[in-house]
Amino acid sequence: MSIKRLYLALTAITFFVLSISAQNMQSASSFSKRHNDLLAKQNRVKDQIRVQEAQKYAADLYEECEPEPDIYTEGWDSDLVNCYKDANVPNTKVIDVRHYVMPIKGNYVTSHYGYRPQFGRSHKGIDLRSAIGDTVYSAFSGRVRLTRFERGGYGFYVIVRHENGLETVYGHLSRFLVKPDQYVKAGQPIALSGNTGRSTGPHLHFETRFMGYAINPEAIFDFGNRCTHTDSYTFTKSTYTKARDYAPSKRYAAAKKSTEKSSEPATTSTRSSKKEQPQVTASTKKSTKESREKSRSTYQVQKGDNLEKIAARNNTTVAQLKKLNGMTSDKVVEGKVLKVK
Repeated sequence: MSIKRLYLALTAITFFVLSISAQNMQSASSFSKRHNDLLAKQNRVKDQIRVQEAQKYAADLYEECEPEPDIYTEGWDSDLVNCYKDANVPNTKVIDVRHYVMPIKGNYVTSHYGYRPQFGRSHKGIDLRSAIGDTVYSAFSGRVRLTRFERGGYGFYVIVRHENGLETVYGHLSRFLVKPDQYVKAGQPIALSGNTGRSTGPHLHFETRFMGYAINPEAIFDFGNRCTHTDSYTFTKSTYTKARDYAPSKRYAAAKKSTEKSSEPATTSTRSSKKEQPQVTASTKKSTKESREKSRSTYQVQKGDNLEKIAARNNTTVAQLKKLNGMTSDKVVEGKVLKVK
């Protein structure tokens, strides 16, 4: 082969190799670009998903935990205080009253629930001492059903329907701080107290109602100690007008009377039976009293018990039981002795 032919062959081979390399480089470059574009699109989708997840998480975190909307339907558009006149009211209903706030800072009851002969009518709530302009708070979380003015009765008043099924009425106000249909939390200011309507002086008229039945507020609240009597209140048509009083002084007086009565020696008609009766000394009385008081201050957990049952049985609250016994959970162990006061 001549040198010229060899040169031409080598030139052709070199050109062929270079063209293939150029094509490969171009293909790789194109593929790399498309790949990067695809990754960029995927990154944007991931970012979008992250943003959506974050937004949903924030919405779930800060969204008001409101009850099912059906409690805001019956009589909701009525302008009457009792909008349940034709409702089928159950004979018994257990109402959760744990998450509460007292409706006003003061705790002095100036007028109790019940019939007032001087006025010839029933008082369907209680009156709490207050000055004009004192802040009035929503007793539980719920939604404002009504804000109205009634010259011959409540004056300016607010009605709030709560998540636990109760409605509360706040009367003789001087100013509204909320509007109808507004959702309020327990303890949120809803009005300022006053002396409007049929009132003989500044005070807050406060009612607690279940489906139109005006419950005695003192059956639910211990206004002297600014708390609820128990974690739940059982509404019954036969007892809703009656107050409850679990104040320690009352319980102590009742326990003392019961102890003294039980420690009295029984009397007999014959001399022989008197001799057989064991002698009751001052030390015996004291030890009996201490034993009884100790047994009342503790409770042994039975099978099937939980903190709510134990609290109701001993006229206290779950929170108080946990505090007395240094408990961090609601779990109880059968046979364990708990302090109840």
